[in-house]
Amino acid sequence: MPRPTCPTCQRPRKVCYCGALVEVANRIEVLIIQHPLEQKHPFNTGRMAHLCLKNSRLVVAETLRDAELAQLLKPASALLYPSLDWLPEVAQVEPGTPQARALQQLVVIDANWRKSKKMLHLHPLLQHLPRVSFEGELSSNYQIRHSSLPNSLSTLESIVAAMQQLEPEHNFQTLLQPFEKMISLQVASKN
Repeated sequence: MPRPTCPTCQRPRKVCYCGALVEVANRIEVLIIQHPLEQKHPFNTGRMAHLCLKNSRLVVAETLRDAELAQLLKPASALLYPSLDWLPEVAQVEPGTPQARALQQLVVIDANWRKSKKMLHLHPLLQHLPRVSFEGELSSNYQIRHSSLPNSLSTLESIVAAMQQLEPEHNFQTLLQPFEKMISLQVASKN
């Protein structure tokens, strides 16, 4: 018999983090395009971000037709993604600039690195969006899931960092409360 799970966070009830969920208002819509395998991952932080952000959408799909993607994108959208050599050169959205203040939507790919690169390859429309990315040393608190790349953040941590820069008038750090709760519950359940 399967373990009872929470319908909101989709975690087993004994490690449900819903009591730590917060509600954060955001001007810039966060569109999370989630790989179907990530949807089923027990430590899915894209869903967590969607549950906490008042202005967010979660779309589960590996591929979208150009027309579908065009309908999802707002006129002033940017992609949260590192600047990699194989990506076309596009404008970087810098915090505090008129471009950042005019931004209507932040597009986030929620997948492991290999899958996110594939999803980006399959969607040239996303490749050509202005980009939000970070430089320097990044430190993740994601103790229960590790990336194959150094300097990586979870989807939630990336959204927090980007939105804090783009909308400094709001406190996006509170989004980390359910993340930290999920980690502590998971670590405690292993002991």
